[in-house]
Amino acid sequence: MIRNIIFDMGNVMLRFDPEFFLDREGVTREDRQLLLNEVFRSLEWAQLDRGSLSEEEAEERICARLPERLHEKVHRFVWNWERPICPIPGMAELAKELKEKGCGVFLLSNASVRQHEYWPDIPGSEYFDGTVISGDIKLLKPQPEIYRYALRRFGLESDACVFVDDSPYNVEGAVYCGIPAIVFRGDSRQLRRELRQMGVDVETE
Repeated sequence: MIRNIIFDMGNVMLRFDPEFFLDREGVTREDRQLLLNEVFRSLEWAQLDRGSLSEEEAEERICARLPERLHEKVHRFVWNWERPICPIPGMAELAKELKEKGCGVFLLSNASVRQHEYWPDIPGSEYFDGTVISGDIKLLKPQPEIYRYALRRFGLESDACVFVDDSPYNVEGAVYCGIPAIVFRGDSRQLRRELRQMGVDVETE
């Protein structure tokens, strides 16, 4: 019986959309592809998530490749991409309901160690029983080791869980480790229906 829900963070609990961040910062068409490639699609961004590079080091290396006029934007993307926080509609309410009905609610996210600074500000975070952040343990989804680590850390059996992530690759990684999983596509109502179909006691709208 499924009694534990393990959520991803980006595009599950809060919006992670580089194109949106560029719009919010007023990035010109001329600089758009450059910043996408050199910040969000960079080796340094992956290294931040793995915890093998600090924000200071990432910013320095990225800025070394870009013109000085873009350095301030690089700083904001590296240090404050999540501000202002844009929660995914309906997800805080789902976490609250799951918690109130006795389910375990957990987080497994690819994120830098700075995640601990802003996680408490994300609506719904107060209902989580535990978190595993990739930067803390030097592992990344979809490596099998990170799912197994999370199960040990939370004291859970794989078949008593559902993992929810917006990345099909991360979902496949969970399934590979024996954890039932759902690809989240941004619709909390659809997620409720899918959880219900898997035997989780949630209201459907």
